[in-house]
Amino acid sequence: MRRHFIRQAPPWWPEGESWPPRGHMRWRRRRRWFLARVALAFVVVFTLSAYGLVTLVRTLAGGGSGSMAIGGLMWLAVPLLLVGFVAAMWLVGRPLGEVVGAAERVASGDFAVRVTAHGPPSLRSVASAFNSMTTRLEQQQQARRELMADIAHELRTPLSVMQGRLEGMLDGVYPRDEQQVTQVLEDTRTLARLVDDLRTLAHSESGTLALAKEPTDVQVLLNETVAAFMPEAQARNVLVQTKSSGDIPPVDLDAVRIREVVMNLLANAVRHSPKDRVVEVELETTTADIVVRVADRGAGIAPADLPHIFDRFYKGEGSPGSGLGLTIARSLIAAHGGTIAARARAGGGTIVEFTLPRLTTND
Repeated sequence: MRRHFIRQAPPWWPEGESWPPRGHMRWRRRRRWFLARVALAFVVVFTLSAYGLVTLVRTLAGGGSGSMAIGGLMWLAVPLLLVGFVAAMWLVGRPLGEVVGAAERVASGDFAVRVTAHGPPSLRSVASAFNSMTTRLEQQQQARRELMADIAHELRTPLSVMQGRLEGMLDGVYPRDEQQVTQVLEDTRTLARLVDDLRTLAHSESGTLALAKEPTDVQVLLNETVAAFMPEAQARNVLVQTKSSGDIPPVDLDAVRIREVVMNLLANAVRHSPKDRVVEVELETTTADIVVRVADRGAGIAPADLPHIFDRFYKGEGSPGSGLGLTIARSLIAAHGGTIAARARAGGGTIVEFTLPRLTTND
């Protein structure tokens, strides 16, 4: 049995439909036709080369009996060379044809195809690179399917709540008063925020997010953001303090997007802080970066969950959000050329910090 292709149906193939697909035989015929054309081309080139070599030897020998003997020996060597040539063609053309056939299957959407790495080292490298490519494509396809399923799940929740509330109002279960209408309005705002988050995430991860960068005083930006967030912190009896070390130079950034990141980090820190605790927002500068650090004194994040807090739709225990806030924060910071990370704080709590490249002036 040939083992050059995976014969089992891939996970994405619809149940109940036969595998391989009906076009599979067409791919195999194309691969054989490709091998035949390559072999024919090599035979023609070899025959012409051999004929030219024999003619050249005869010409140089002067056309006498010696030239005839040499010519006879040359023609006797032709079949042997031809056999070796065909063998070499088989070693090169066969694996190359398999790669061509597999590429056609990938073009039709079959990312589960793999080829066996055999033949000369160069062709083995091509086969290995091809398998690596199809593996990445298959993983990306799986990630897209999971993302679509997660999005459908997240959108279904607020829509179901809105539908149930409106049906209850129509059926007389809920009174048609201002309170119920306000609840429906809040549900639509939740849905709108989720859609906006998904759009921002899609643009940032695809590299199409437009940033309105300009030289910005990060200290002023942080102070304004903390002041805007202070009423929510006071409602939870949590104090937010800002600290700065040294002279902070301006940074080339999109103030709206960075404020969004800081607000998200503050919301998480305040939400998970006990009453009468302090959330610290620290700002410092290094040789190459500006560092913003948000630290709380809450229960902290479990070590097993800490590496996943920037994943899509990750939610900590009791989190009311969509699970996209930190994912978007990571994408926005990456779009600015910085990094973001989280770690446990000594004595309890969590520290999340991000870096931004220092401003490069163009004088």
